[in-house]
Amino acid sequence: MNQNSQTPPEFQKKKNSINPKYIAGAAAFVVAAGACGFGGAMLANNMTGPSGVTINQQSGNSSTAAINDVSDIAAKCGPSVVEITTQGVASSGGLLQQQYITQGAGSGVIMSEDGYIITNHHVIENATAIAVRTTDGQEYSAEIIGSDSQTDLAVLKINATGLSPATFGDSDSLEVGDAAIAIGNPLGELGGTVTTGIISALDRQITIDDTTMTLLQTDAAINPGNSGGGLFDASGNLIGIVNAKESSTGVEGLGFAIPINGAIDIINELIENGSVTSRPALNVSLYDYSGQSYYSQGNMEAGCYIVQVVEGGAADQAGLQVNDRIVKFDGQDITSSSEVKAILNEHKIGDTVTMVIERDGQQQEVNITLQSQSQQQ
Repeated sequence: MNQNSQTPPEFQKKKNSINPKYIAGAAAFVVAAGACGFGGAMLANNMTGPSGVTINQQSGNSSTAAINDVSDIAAKCGPSVVEITTQGVASSGGLLQQQYITQGAGSGVIMSEDGYIITNHHVIENATAIAVRTTDGQEYSAEIIGSDSQTDLAVLKINATGLSPATFGDSDSLEVGDAAIAIGNPLGELGGTVTTGIISALDRQITIDDTTMTLLQTDAAINPGNSGGGLFDASGNLIGIVNAKESSTGVEGLGFAIPINGAIDIINELIENGSVTSRPALNVSLYDYSGQSYYSQGNMEAGCYIVQVVEGGAADQAGLQVNDRIVKFDGQDITSSSEVKAILNEHKIGDTVTMVIERDGQQQEVNITLQSQSQQQ
């Protein structure tokens, strides 16, 4: 990730209720031996990941053909996309706090015949009850198998058999201008909606909730409730998880999707462990101080501060302390926690990385050996 490039645009993911200003997109994926994709020119690779779930993935680029009629794609892939509704409990602010029920809606993609489903983390975040409706009208209660806020991926499980899983495509082989077909549940009421467009750009650096993600850009219509649905190529193979759309300015045709190739390892980890354990971490909590914040002790300079250190973690072993300001990390200037996270994503567990911190007005350099993620950054 190029930290010297222009600051990426900021977007917010849709939470458990529809936000008219920022709405999350369509996306989701599917692992399994199923036939959503079609087009005999491609080779299918059946892989069994650590989770034991078989991934049926088409190799190579199958999206170059022009699309005039997507009825075959809709018919074959539609049954792989489900509607998701959630309920949660929230508390009002003020002295007399009251609890109330929140409701949300999104989409998901069936990844196995026995009921594993991929969706976005933000679709099911803070949910106390999750319901899944398939295209045949059957409704199931779902449990969360695993969820990861940093990649905005989650895996659900329903008690069902004989479902129609999707076939993964090859997002690494995509080119700008390739066809893109989104299937999802816009507005939480219009399940099975199909919209078409193209891949508008590759490798967009987009910051969502202080996390910088590398996403595909598409102009296929994305609306609230599409989150967690599928983005397919011209052969009906799943190529991305659409998870964000910017709508505050009224500009249309700006949807973003998580490339499927980068999601496969995360999906397997969520199924196997319930969380992502292979990601390196500092094992600290970070806070971005702007000068207008309640978290202030004395004359603090704006920047990224350590506000909690996990005992025995990487930062603790390197001698980092609460209130240290991170000045540089891996040779790059740091002004926010999102920049720290982006650099961490370029490393592996066991890597030793240099950090420059400021403590009591003095800068010092420390070497940190990265550990597994034992606490959310």
